[in-house]
Amino acid sequence: MNIYADKGRTLQIPLHTGYGPRTTAEDIVKEMDLNGKIAIVTGGYSGIGLEVSRVLAAAGAHVIVPARTPGKARNALASIPGVELEALDLSNPDSIDQFAHRFVETGRPLHILVNGAGIMAIPEQRDSRGNELQLATNHLGHFQLTARLWPALKRANGARVISVSSGGHRLSDFHFEDPNYLHRPYSKWEAYGQSKTANALFALELDSIGRSLGVRAFSVHPGTIVTDLSRHLSNDEMKSMGALDEQGQRAFSELTEERKTIPEGAATIIWSAVSKQLAGMGGVYCQNIDIAPSVSKDQINEYSIAGVSPWAVDEQSAKRLWVLTEKLTGISFAR
Repeated sequence: MNIYADKGRTLQIPLHTGYGPRTTAEDIVKEMDLNGKIAIVTGGYSGIGLEVSRVLAAAGAHVIVPARTPGKARNALASIPGVELEALDLSNPDSIDQFAHRFVETGRPLHILVNGAGIMAIPEQRDSRGNELQLATNHLGHFQLTARLWPALKRANGARVISVSSGGHRLSDFHFEDPNYLHRPYSKWEAYGQSKTANALFALELDSIGRSLGVRAFSVHPGTIVTDLSRHLSNDEMKSMGALDEQGQRAFSELTEERKTIPEGAATIIWSAVSKQLAGMGGVYCQNIDIAPSVSKDQINEYSIAGVSPWAVDEQSAKRLWVLTEKLTGISFAR
């Protein structure tokens, strides 16, 4: 009996993979050959995403990076040979459809989809459909992108979809009654937490739908890393989080199991995308290059505790979110 599976779903039981907090993405793919594999990495031109793109390409994968501003992305990706740059704005439904249509029409399979682009703790804004922008960009846009790329994912006969969540999911359950802050005061951190919970729930239900078709899904907390994602935060906010050094630069003064460098932060994403240790598994939230344990309600506010909150791995919530997301986007997966 497989102790990691229950009714086809992988349980939140750590595998004890042998990796540690200082393991880098390069360590994961050492001696791994990804030639013939095709990967799409949203957010793949900055921060953790850029490292994910670089490491996948170095291991032989053909990497496609869609970007809202291709000109800016081109400079960042110049050192990665063979990378394919495309235009995509995750807050624009037409842009998503156009990008996905171009790829699907090539007839190529898609082996790895890393849904990594995101925004954090922004002032209240909305997309063209009226959805709160963190929810729209971090979750709804990636739902639509994955749906439109579904034919290519099935064509791979063994694909993985990585939904980049965050330990910030502990900041909020998903508010089904008012996800777009139409009837309650906006909170930038709660909205971020809600979107990251949505990322985890999306992977859970996507895996349930895709496993019989050879498509497995995982959600990932990379760790806490100082990147451009914090651009909307003030120096005072960064200082309160211990992310402002003595010279006033945005950086951690020391690294911990939770606080990581960019190469270390990319490691769990790469591991979830390619590791044979996860063969036959899916639907789980991963952290520190392993399946994360579930945490009890009294641990939820202890951010340093590794693990995933109950609301981010709840199957009924995942199904409920799926139905709501189809309504908000007007899109249903072609099963």
